[in-house]
Amino acid sequence: MPLRLDASKDGFAEAFEAMLAERREASVDVRDDVAAILAHVRAQGDSALIELTAKYDRLELTADTLRVTAQEIAAARESCESEALAALEVARARIEAYHENQKPEDIDYVDDTGVRLGSMWRAVSAAGLYVPGGTAAYPSSVLMNAVPARVAGVERLVMVVPSPDGVLNPLVLAAADIAGVDEIYRVGGAQAVGALAFGTETIAPVDKIVGPGNAYVAEAKRQVFGVVGIDMIAGPSEILVVSEADADPDWIAADLLSQAEHDRVAQSILITDDGAFADLVGQAVLTQLEELSRHEIARESWERFGALVVVPDMETALPLIDRIAPEHLELVTPGAEALAGRIRNAGAMFLGAYAPEVLGDYLAGPNHVLPTARTARFSSGLGVLDFMKRSSMFSANAESFAALAGPAMTLARAEGLDAHARAVEIRVAGTDHERR
Repeated sequence: MPLRLDASKDGFAEAFEAMLAERREASVDVRDDVAAILAHVRAQGDSALIELTAKYDRLELTADTLRVTAQEIAAARESCESEALAALEVARARIEAYHENQKPEDIDYVDDTGVRLGSMWRAVSAAGLYVPGGTAAYPSSVLMNAVPARVAGVERLVMVVPSPDGVLNPLVLAAADIAGVDEIYRVGGAQAVGALAFGTETIAPVDKIVGPGNAYVAEAKRQVFGVVGIDMIAGPSEILVVSEADADPDWIAADLLSQAEHDRVAQSILITDDGAFADLVGQAVLTQLEELSRHEIARESWERFGALVVVPDMETALPLIDRIAPEHLELVTPGAEALAGRIRNAGAMFLGAYAPEVLGDYLAGPNHVLPTARTARFSSGLGVLDFMKRSSMFSANAESFAALAGPAMTLARAEGLDAHARAVEIRVAGTDHERR
């Protein structure tokens, strides 16, 4: 059964902290296995990819068949229903429009000493997108990862996707085509991450890797960080719904289950100021579970990790929200906008009964690649800036240099760095000589 907590009861603080401390991530230690796979790919390139794909995906490849051809992509798109393709186009346009507003502006100014200062934003040259295969193949995730990269100005976008038994999801390939992905390779797992990071004879390396995957993929991203950049280490999905009793319990139950069906270790939490309403939502969840095609997954998620939390008022809910730091936060209250302004930690917020998290998954506009496992305390969802880096700029003439030289030499000598001081001092001497 889901956890039931009441903030007015003794022991609530301890029980709430225990809920936060519970680990839902995979407990299996795959570090050594992943390290061996990455070393194999780094040393053997294409031949390692071919060997590991045969082993794990039961697919025999050659160097010439690693890449998905333009003809295959066109055929996949042709096989998709027109309604689904149209929906992808709508989603792409909305995601693109939202992320266009994230593009930063360069800074260039002269301060009161005459020094010119600034910063310049530039996109990474190449980005790699990992797309899961099998039951977790989501075309929407292709758009969410690829479109911000394109908006940022990434010149080369590479997608890797496993194809167990040679099967690729046509809609995933269509989404990649719609989003403007340049290259697609039918490889997955830690070996695909290694190929993107180190490069092989066929796959040129990238600068940053984004996208979710299983425990092996997550560990591979962790191990190649530093060789390349990564977006985040994604954990199981989660949703927190904060609702008052005037909401429709069936709507709230449906929203909770929309995340529970993702994974057996997903988490769905309701915070409400009415115990009777919590009961109604709990009953509605049980009723709706029976109607889901993924009811076994959703049921296990709800019974193991679901929670109904009752608080005396919405003011009490605020610190609890920030402690949970949810990936998805729905505020279904009359004062949702005012409440949102007081929340510090949330990956994405959805305000009001007509802004369900599901719309954010597909086409509201903001990205659905979000921080999980309380990492919203210090990180943000995927966006344009994840595919860009900033270079600072400094320029000075003789006069503005002179204004900075003295303090710079003082600090250099205080730190015992004589060569630092000399690099300034020699210019001071040169400037004085020129003046004479």
